[in-house]
Amino acid sequence: MSPVRQTILVVEDEAPIADAIRYALKTEGFEPVWRTTGREALAVLAEQPVALVVLDVGLPDASGFDVCREIRRRGSVPVIFLTARSAEVDKIVGLELGADDYLAKPFSPRELTARVRAVLRRTNGNGAAKPAEAAAVWQHDAARCRISYRGNALELTRNEYRLLAVLLAAPGRVFSRDQLMQAAWDDPGAALDRTVDAHIKLLRAKLRETAPEADPIVTHRGLGYALREDS
Repeated sequence: MSPVRQTILVVEDEAPIADAIRYALKTEGFEPVWRTTGREALAVLAEQPVALVVLDVGLPDASGFDVCREIRRRGSVPVIFLTARSAEVDKIVGLELGADDYLAKPFSPRELTARVRAVLRRTNGNGAAKPAEAAAVWQHDAARCRISYRGNALELTRNEYRLLAVLLAAPGRVFSRDQLMQAAWDDPGAALDRTVDAHIKLLRAKLRETAPEADPIVTHRGLGYALREDS
């Protein structure tokens, strides 16, 4: 008997991009369902189980951010944003809304399918939310730009907050120094790789003040940094 294919909802109004995504997903053993508007996407989610949503930020009838808010209001299905916008703040906003990952256009369909598999592994492969115990470790109030760790509100600078917000939005995902610079600095071209390292060092020191035995930020040598999934 053939294994049941996981359904991936692709919300993208540009047919060539959607066709490439659907082909890549089918090749990797997924069952893609394609819709072009936010309204149609929400209708699919109301009618059938979906393992993950690939969601374009720029839809003809609504902002992908607004669609993500509604998805989060209804449940915990994972969301990967597709964005053509160059402003990294848009991507941070998307992650803070509850998206699990993002990919900037143009992108490789193979990279997208790899991201899909990674997100599904983090969510047990069935759109389930992360364990309540893990969620209790971190509290992120995006509206107030506040992050608490193990019940302790962290005193963070703007760049420290932005760095930790990006890591916290996708536990387990490795972010390169360049990606973190793009996300956290208003003028990333003026920052250096060692600037990210210095801010990560400061973040670790502040986290150790709450939990001396823990080290939730993992260094991947030659690659970048990630937040432990079990932190």
